Amino acid sequence: MSEQETQTALPRLASSPHISDGESCTRIMLWVVAALTPVTLWSVWNMGMVAVGLLAACILSAVGTEWVWNRVAKHPQTITDGSALLTGLLLALALPPRTPLWIAVAGGIVSIGLAKMLFGGLGWNLFNPALVGRAFIAISWGGVLAEQKVPGGWFRGIDVLAPEGLDALTGATRLAIAGADMAAGGAYGFDAKAQYVPLLFMNLEGSLGEISGALLILGGFVLVARGIIDWRIPVSYIGTVAVLAWAFGVDPVFSVLAGGVLLGAFFMATDYVTSPMTPTGRLLFGCGCGLINIVARLFGPAPEATTWAILFMNGLVPLIDRLTLPRVFGWEGRRG
Repeated sequence: MSEQETQTALPRLASSPHISDGESCTRIMLWVVAALTPVTLWSVWNMGMVAVGLLAACILSAVGTEWVWNRVAKHPQTITDGSALLTGLLLALALPPRTPLWIAVAGGIVSIGLAKMLFGGLGWNLFNPALVGRAFIAISWGGVLAEQKVPGGWFRGIDVLAPEGLDALTGATRLAIAGADMAAGGAYGFDAKAQYVPLLFMNLEGSLGEISGALLILGGFVLVARGIIDWRIPVSYIGTVAVLAWAFGVDPVFSVLAGGVLLGAFFMATDYVTSPMTPTGRLLFGCGCGLINIVARLFGPAPEATTWAILFMNGLVPLIDRLTLPRVFGWEGRRG
């Protein structure tokens, strides 16, 4: 037997898992992009070129950064796996529609260059790349976004129904108004139930992806039904936000629909690389995200905390995986 035949006959040894699935990385990424397509198209339909410009800036800067990095480092090109496309799309959906395009481009570069490629590429990053880009923008240019007067930082201002004595309360977003109310009197000073329909179907006052909670829920259900994401993270995340909001005396439905909870729970917290591997760990991870999100929202200085909640829990994923590692069959603990 020749040496080549001997090598062919030898068994191939590899680490687990040994059961493979027909899904590829590209297919998974494109499924998530497809699930986000309805809310993306709805934002373009209602906001026009404002949405198109932001989407183009984020996606092109993310994909371009990965292409340039691989070219300079002389690595095989990985832009066809769809991860950079998805990162750019998620970053755009997490930003106010009128974010200056140069800021959006900077966010796309940081998302891929700093949060992904510097760690070694897809599968090695500790934090969700899109959220790192969002956090970078919030820290570096929060003042620039805040100074954008209507119609500046957001697509337009908002008038919400007020309680007795006032016809309306005007502000940038519903969460901003809610945060101001909580700081002043410890309760929402407007009719939260009247906000359900706008938040579900046409919310033009938040980030690009907040335009329709119903379309985000629909996309999330598609991913769960398709087996792309595990139901444990979004259910525990959203459930924790709702329960704690009710416990603190604020409207739980409004708390779930307003802000980035739905986008974060279905499309960001469920990222394979930056979420726990074990079922129990995923439940703990989702509960942790929801706890930090609602506590920071109600008692922190900013009206929204989805970005920081998920990033904080991303950092705890290795510990969560270690603590929830299932017992190996036949293994006994050390005695004495």
